Amino acid sequence: MTPAAKPAPEGTEIPFLDRDHSILAFNERVLDWARRKDVPLLERLRYLCIVSSNLDEFFEVRAAPHLTAVQNGERKGLYTAESFEALSVAAHRLVEQQYVLFNDELTPAFAREGIAIVSHGDRNAAQRRWVVEYFEREVRPLLVPVGLDPAHPFPQVANKSLNFIVRLGGADAFGRENEIAIVKVPRVLPRLIRMPAKVSGKKALFVSLSSVIRAHLQSLFPGREVGQFSQFRVTRHSDLAVDEDDVRNLRTALRLGLQHRHYGQAVRLEVSSGCSEFLASFLLQQFGLPPGALYRVPGPVNLVRLQQLIDLVDAPRLLFPPYSPSYPSGLQPGTPIFEQLKRGDVLIHQPFESFDGVLAFLREAVNDPSVLAIKQTIYRTGSDSALMDLLREAVRRGKEVMAVVELKARFDEEANINWAEQLESIGAQVVYGVVGLKTHAKMLLVTRREGRHMVRYAHLSTGNYNTRTARLYTDISHLTANPKLTADIEAIFVHLASQTKLPRMNLALMAPFHLHRRLIEKIDVMGEAAARGLPARIVLKMNALTDELLMNALVRAGRHGAKIDLIVRGACMLPARLPGLTENIRVRSIIGRFLEHSRVFYFSAGHDEELYLSSADWMNRNMLRRIELAWPVLDPHLRQRIIDECLVAYLHDNRDAWDLMEDGQYRRVKGAEQPKGHGAQSALMARYQGRGRTAEEVLWT
Repeated sequence: MTPAAKPAPEGTEIPFLDRDHSILAFNERVLDWARRKDVPLLERLRYLCIVSSNLDEFFEVRAAPHLTAVQNGERKGLYTAESFEALSVAAHRLVEQQYVLFNDELTPAFAREGIAIVSHGDRNAAQRRWVVEYFEREVRPLLVPVGLDPAHPFPQVANKSLNFIVRLGGADAFGRENEIAIVKVPRVLPRLIRMPAKVSGKKALFVSLSSVIRAHLQSLFPGREVGQFSQFRVTRHSDLAVDEDDVRNLRTALRLGLQHRHYGQAVRLEVSSGCSEFLASFLLQQFGLPPGALYRVPGPVNLVRLQQLIDLVDAPRLLFPPYSPSYPSGLQPGTPIFEQLKRGDVLIHQPFESFDGVLAFLREAVNDPSVLAIKQTIYRTGSDSALMDLLREAVRRGKEVMAVVELKARFDEEANINWAEQLESIGAQVVYGVVGLKTHAKMLLVTRREGRHMVRYAHLSTGNYNTRTARLYTDISHLTANPKLTADIEAIFVHLASQTKLPRMNLALMAPFHLHRRLIEKIDVMGEAAARGLPARIVLKMNALTDELLMNALVRAGRHGAKIDLIVRGACMLPARLPGLTENIRVRSIIGRFLEHSRVFYFSAGHDEELYLSSADWMNRNMLRRIELAWPVLDPHLRQRIIDECLVAYLHDNRDAWDLMEDGQYRRVKGAEQPKGHGAQSALMARYQGRGRTAEEVLWT
């Protein structure tokens, strides 16, 4: 051991990284995909829009405490005036990078492809005439400009809505010189409009709704002089706060709360880069925001809406080649899944293998007269769900259906409330989990009569029951008839419905009861084994690592000699490679075509190894304020498959990986620019596309 790597004294405080800055750093890694020349042009735009969408959610969820701190002049604690300023600098830098990329790289690249968003000044006479016709026909009838005066105060402006502020000259119809007016842009109008071929020729030319309105502002205020004006957009704090101990009906309380979400505390103000100081200061005052919350942008104030361009342009060569997932290799088409599960467990690696395997499992349960009961957790299924249709069909066929619906799944509350009401209306048993805890575990349990016995079959997953995201997120689905594991799942469903004491689990680890403690114990066992001279290895794959007790346990194990690799997609507060503290810990993040979402926990000491799949990230809220599940993969062949595909492949990725360095910054791995680099996701796509038939081929056979 070199002198520089001398272990720090026990009890040395670990300089954990800042969570919010780690989230912004993740978005910088996503933005890198928008910069990459090897990524098709429309996909580059998609990544740019993803960053904007992520930033919207970041401000909606994470910004309010920092803002409140600066407004109150807080100088001590986790949230202070200084934390607001530091976060503001980092966020402004990221937004600036976005618009530089959009204006200087993507827009010229689109122009070379004959694709352009044409501003008012660049439109020819025919195009301007068409825009006038469009405005008069589609836009003007929906606009109601509001002139501000004592009888017309500043209007309620909804979260993330597009608006214009205008400074007027002259007097109104009553001789008054009220100079400020607001134009609210209805959400029903498309933000991008494609011009017809008669005025665009062979090119794909578009106009933005904001430029259409901007070109006709004067016509909205006849008899007044339109002077200064600007687009603006305000982002509001949108985390629903409901006192669950003080409500009689959580569903009713949440539905009422949803009505107010669009008008929560303002946390960010976006305006056009040319917005005057007068109008910017006026808006900041109206929303009660400090200057650091103002974002001047040289382009559309909502880049997210540019995703419409991807759908409006018919240019497959500017998109990723289509990928058709293969039918799950562990399932044999034409053979009942229940019969297959009696012979052994089945894993489905999504999206490389199709989610249709999960739907086939549930469909078989719905159609099988021997199946008596189906129990399932619902977290994020989406508003249009084939899976929910199957549950409703199960009810109609007389099966006992129990759905544990998480009403507080952020930004999916309304869809889940609607599903709960639909299921209840036809006779399903719907429960909402445990007061104060989100039900985040993904479980589906089928009870089937087989002769004189009741046999259980289960589906467990690291991801949601959502057919759309199952094509975009990497996750592991696990189908099993293991009697010990399915008995655990049955006990958990009974606990969620009755809230009786949870019995001792056979195999499953459950939060908030023992998952946190058992993970710390497993890490400590690895550290103790390393201290005895045994080769000890921990490899963890997750989306976020922010829980201090778990991070401290990893530090202890690493200092005892355990080799630790962390594959953390997003926020990671644990610094890596610090001499004497975390020199045995490596952290990497994989950003790819698909969103990394699977959670895999591997522990090995000597000849003993364990591997768990889980619904839980290593965050305090997941461990202590959610119903989460982790379960072991006992079949050695399936375990090795997960090790190879979810861990080894990612640790050897030298194209899409980023490593966390000693300075707390992420660096793209060496050789990432080489065209022959190994990308874990692309390798898995190639592997599975070469296996058997696609899901579509199986379904049509």
